[in-house]
Amino acid sequence: MSTADTHGAERSSDQPMTREERKVIIASSAGTVFEWYDFYLYGALATTVIGPQFFSAYPESTQAIFALLAFAAGFIVRPFGALVFGRLGDLVGRKYTFLVTILIMGLSTFFVGLLPNYEAIGAAAPIILILLRMAQGLALGGEYGGAATYVAEHAPRNQRGYFTSWIQTTATLGLLLSLIVIMFTQIFINANYPPVTLANGTTIDAFKAWGWRVPFLASIILLLISLYIRLQMSESPAFKKMKDEGTESKAPLKEAFGTWSNAKIGLIALFGLTAGQGVVWYTGQFYALFFLQKILRVEEFTANVLIAWALILGTGFFIVFGRLSDRIGRKPIILAGCLLAALTYFPIFKMLTQTANPALHRAQLATTVVVTADPAECSFQFNPTGKAKFTSTCDQAKELLAKSAVQYTTVAAPPGTPATIQINDAPPLAVNDPDFNTKTAAALANAGYPTADNAEIVKIAIEPQAGLANFSKLLDIWSVQKLTIIALLTLLVIYVTMVYGPIAAALVELFPTRIRYSGMSLPYHIGNGWFGGLLPATAFAMVAQSGDIYFGLWYPITFAIMTVIIGLLFVPETHKRDLTE
Repeated sequence: MSTADTHGAERSSDQPMTREERKVIIASSAGTVFEWYDFYLYGALATTVIGPQFFSAYPESTQAIFALLAFAAGFIVRPFGALVFGRLGDLVGRKYTFLVTILIMGLSTFFVGLLPNYEAIGAAAPIILILLRMAQGLALGGEYGGAATYVAEHAPRNQRGYFTSWIQTTATLGLLLSLIVIMFTQIFINANYPPVTLANGTTIDAFKAWGWRVPFLASIILLLISLYIRLQMSESPAFKKMKDEGTESKAPLKEAFGTWSNAKIGLIALFGLTAGQGVVWYTGQFYALFFLQKILRVEEFTANVLIAWALILGTGFFIVFGRLSDRIGRKPIILAGCLLAALTYFPIFKMLTQTANPALHRAQLATTVVVTADPAECSFQFNPTGKAKFTSTCDQAKELLAKSAVQYTTVAAPPGTPATIQINDAPPLAVNDPDFNTKTAAALANAGYPTADNAEIVKIAIEPQAGLANFSKLLDIWSVQKLTIIALLTLLVIYVTMVYGPIAAALVELFPTRIRYSGMSLPYHIGNGWFGGLLPATAFAMVAQSGDIYFGLWYPITFAIMTVIIGLLFVPETHKRDLTE
C-alpha cells in the first residue's frame, strides 16, 4: 500500500505514482470516455432518427424541434446533476458516487435502444425518452466532478495538471467514438440489409428503421467493462484522510454555496475560468462544424471528416498543456488560450470561408445586399432547434439570407411596409411576392453566390453502394484546400486544449476537500452546459440579426475576454496547493 493510502496525506512531488495508482487514473479516464460516448450518441442521431421514431405524430419540423429539445434537456439538467452527485461525493466518497453515475448513464443509454417508438406505445415513448435523456444529463453532471476530483486527489502535487488532463481528452474521444460507431454501423447495416417499408407506405433504410438501436445497445458492453474497472478502485487518499480525521462536511451544498466565502470561489471559478473555457471549447469543436455545414455549405460527411482530423491532430495537446500547467501554473495557460481565441477568431473563420468556399468569399466581397423593412417586424432570431418559423416579411428575408450566407445591411422602412431585398443595382424584390424565394435565388446566383453543388466547395465524395470501403475516403485529404482547412480547424482545437487541458486541476485546487466535489462541479457545468451549450443557436441568431456571417463570433469573444479580465483580477494561482490542507 502506498504512503498516500496509509497516511491519507498528499503524495510529495518527488514520489512517482505506483503502478496501481496509474491504473486508477487510466481506468477513471476510460470510464469517462464511455459516459461521453453515451451522451453524444443521442445528439448525433437526434434529427435524423430520434425525431421520426419518437415524435412521428407531429409534422417533420416539429419532430426535429422535440428531438432537439430532448437533447437540450441533457445539457440543462447537468448543473442539477452536479449538485445532487456533488453532495453525494462529498458525503460518501468519490469512488462510489461516480460508480453510480456511470451506472445511470449506461442503463439510460441501453434503455433508449430498447424503448418502443411512438407507433408502438404512443405518447409514452417520447415521455420516457425525455426522462432517460434527463437521467443522462444528471449522470454526466456528477461524473466529471467525480472523475476530476478522484484523479487529482491521487496524483502527486507536481503532476496534477498532467494526470487530470487525461480526463480532459475524454469528451473529444467520446465524441469521436460515438461518430465512428454510428458510421460503421450505418454503412454496414445499409449495405447488408434491405430498406424497410413502414405502415404508411414510406420506405426508409434499415439503419433508420432499426439499425440505429445497435450503438445504444452496444453501450451495455462498455458499461460492464466500466463497472468492473471501477469496482477495483480504492477511495482517494484526500477523502480517506478527511474521513479518518472526522472533518468531512455534514451539509456540503450549504457549506459550498450558502456561505459567501465559498460561494465567492464558485462565482470566481465560473466567470474567471469556466465561462470563457466553455465558449472556446464549443467554438472549436461544435460551432466550427456548424459554420462549415450551415454557413459555408460544406456537405455533412466532408465536414465531419475535416473536423475529425483536427480533433485527432489536436487531442494530444490536452496532455501537453496539462503538463505545462504543472510547471508555470493553470491560470496563465487558460487565460492565454481565451485571449488568443478572442484575438484570432475573426481572421481564422474568414480564412475558413476563403478556403472552403472560395466562390462564396468572392460573392460576399463583390455584392451589396440591402434589406429594407419596418424595424418593428424584425425579431432576434434565436433558434436553438434550427426549425423555428419566422412569419414577418423582415424575418423571412433575414432567415433566407442568413441561411444562404449572404452579407447584408438593413435599412428602416415606414411602419407597416412589407420588407424588400435589393441585390446590387437590381430592382428590389418584395418578400410577399409568391415567387420571392425563386427570384431571390436566381438573383443571388447571378451575383455570384454559389449553390450547394458548386465545384469549388471542398468535398470528399463517397459511394453509398461501396459500403465499408468508403472508410478509405477518410484519407482523401491530400490537397492544399483540405490540408489548409484541417490546419485552421486544428488551431481552433489547440485553443480548446489550452483552456480545457488544465481546467480540471485548477477547479479541484480552488476548493477544500470537504466540499470539493460539490464546489467544482456546479461552475463547470454552468460554464460548459449553459454558456457553451447555447453558443451555436445564439451565434446564428446574431448572424441573422446583423447580416454578417462572422458577427456570431462576438458571443465567444465577449465571454473569453470577460474571463481574461476577471481571471487576471480575481483567480488565484493554485498549482502548488496541498489538496489535503
